[in-house]
Amino acid sequence: MTALRDRGFLSQSSDAGLEKKLETPTVLYAGFDPTAESLHIGNLLQIMLLAQFQRHGHTPIALVGGATAMIGDPSGKSAERVQLEEKTILRNQEGIKRQLQQFLDFENGDNKAILVNNHDWISKFSFIDFLRDVGKHFRVGEMMGKESVRKRLQSDAGMSFTEFSYQTIQGYDFCHLNREYNCTLQVGGDDQWGNIIAGIDLTRKMTDTPVYGMTSPLLTTATGQKFGKTEAGTIWLDSQKTTPYDFYQYWIRVDDRDVINLLYRFTYMPIEQILELEKCVKNEPEKRQAQNVLAQEVTRMVHGDHAVEMAQKAAKVLFGQEITGMTDADLTSIFSDVPSTELQRDRLVEGIPLLDVICETKLCNSRGEAKKLIKSGGAYINNKRADAIDITLKPEALASETVMVLRSGKKKYHLVKFN
Repeated sequence: MTALRDRGFLSQSSDAGLEKKLETPTVLYAGFDPTAESLHIGNLLQIMLLAQFQRHGHTPIALVGGATAMIGDPSGKSAERVQLEEKTILRNQEGIKRQLQQFLDFENGDNKAILVNNHDWISKFSFIDFLRDVGKHFRVGEMMGKESVRKRLQSDAGMSFTEFSYQTIQGYDFCHLNREYNCTLQVGGDDQWGNIIAGIDLTRKMTDTPVYGMTSPLLTTATGQKFGKTEAGTIWLDSQKTTPYDFYQYWIRVDDRDVINLLYRFTYMPIEQILELEKCVKNEPEKRQAQNVLAQEVTRMVHGDHAVEMAQKAAKVLFGQEITGMTDADLTSIFSDVPSTELQRDRLVEGIPLLDVICETKLCNSRGEAKKLIKSGGAYINNKRADAIDITLKPEALASETVMVLRSGKKKYHLVKFN
């Protein structure tokens, strides 16, 4: 518990003696609703919290909310969530399971992690049985007093009975896990405090067992922006939704005021090393050493060593390093905002003059202008200067499977795709 507090994971707890109780191995859980086919870095805080508990000898349960995803959690939402089809939820569950297995050990040790889906037990209830056996333990006045409910009731959108009942289902999850796995602790973000308290109260009523809750602070950046959100949207853990390069760049761009807090939460680095990086931030901020370490550690954890290597290579490419050994996906990600032109592959096989390509891509408006560009040393093929006017481009000039990168001057790029 002390280690969690030192790393900034602890915000609220339901019992002042929780720290003492956690001196012995404990079974705990956190829930993840499969409302998308991937988790995002906003979820990463709770994943890391479970991983830290497992590293300290406790048994984490990762609950994938197949049932609660059909309802929609009103916490932090200003309007009711669009209802998902069951087949969509099942697909999302599989993606989330694969991601959780990257962080938690489900195979080894006495405290190996457990993966469960609340649809397995909630779906066995009939509506009448749930109201009789579970609903009778909830008091409407207390449910109305929850912050997530109160805010929605005061809004123009209001709240449906469906979302109002969310806390009863999540509350029963705790009760079920306590009975089946002796789970005595639920963790989540501060926005889950009301749901966690509901689960504690229900479990104590239905099992006469003392259970507890703990929350972590919701992360915001130094500028007040919600952590994990950018102008381009959410930063996902799935490489198909957020490329490893873009993922890496998110952490590289972290504000000096945020980077140390993120190192505490999103890496396993010893605190002593983080304190040394904090000195670097204060004394040599221009080197951005802490950001580089953060980007490497988190990207490696989520995407692996190769992704770190390629992300670093991509960064060098944008500073003019010659482009070799990259994939179409890598180049498309790096140059996502760069214009592109498609040309026939067979033209490249036959050999196509560089002058023609420069004109067809509109890097220059005429062959005369293109000749001047080359003669002045301002034309580049895959970041390598073109040193002759009569260059003929062939397949070996490609930087990846189908892409060639042309550059005019220092920063004017154009992708040529030979399909």
